[in-house]
Amino acid sequence: MAKLVITDAEGATREFPLTKERVSIGRHPDNDISLNDKAVSGRHAVVITILRDSFLEDLNSTNGTQVNGKQIAKHPLSNGDLISIGRNTIKYHSEAAAGEDDDFEKTMILRPGQMGAAFESQVNRAAASAPGAEAAPASKPVLGKLRVASGPNSGKELELTKPLTTIGRPGVQVAAITRRPDGYYIVHVGGSSSGKHPLVNGKEIDAQARRLHNGDVIDLVGTKMTFLIG
Repeated sequence: MAKLVITDAEGATREFPLTKERVSIGRHPDNDISLNDKAVSGRHAVVITILRDSFLEDLNSTNGTQVNGKQIAKHPLSNGDLISIGRNTIKYHSEAAAGEDDDFEKTMILRPGQMGAAFESQVNRAAASAPGAEAAPASKPVLGKLRVASGPNSGKELELTKPLTTIGRPGVQVAAITRRPDGYYIVHVGGSSSGKHPLVNGKEIDAQARRLHNGDVIDLVGTKMTFLIG
């Protein structure tokens, strides 16, 4: 279960488990987390937790909300994130991301905006190189999915319902899978200075989009995944 550890200006700490879908933060005493601090707005921010994912949203507060030193409006939380609200520091802890056997979707699926605008622009440029790069039609074609084939998450599946799904780990290996009218394509979009690219059926992919076929095996940051149609 995820939790918040709140440290006030005097160094006193308390823990708040995220057992509710919506947790309000603010100066008013009727908030789930009440902060006795004049720099905090009455209704300052909210944390929304859906399954194992938590998201922080600033509620147009007077002095704003920061995560890891950066001002945010909405932000997907990751284990260890430091939230600053007024003179209070709040650390986000997620047990699902604490060990080596991290949940597949927490470690492999990169959310839009998670890596910054410059990287997102690079991803979009690379994805646009795929054949049939026009938007997918309104009528949904047969869906593709990834099934984990190795490691502790073996058997877990991810449906590729979005036009663009970015997977991997920043600074190690990152690939984008694009959904086009004629099928799915994978392209390498970033990684480490070693230059190692993800593998499809044992062969490296590059910045040229490669079409995926049913049964293809993708090897990304040490995790093998099978691409399946239908």
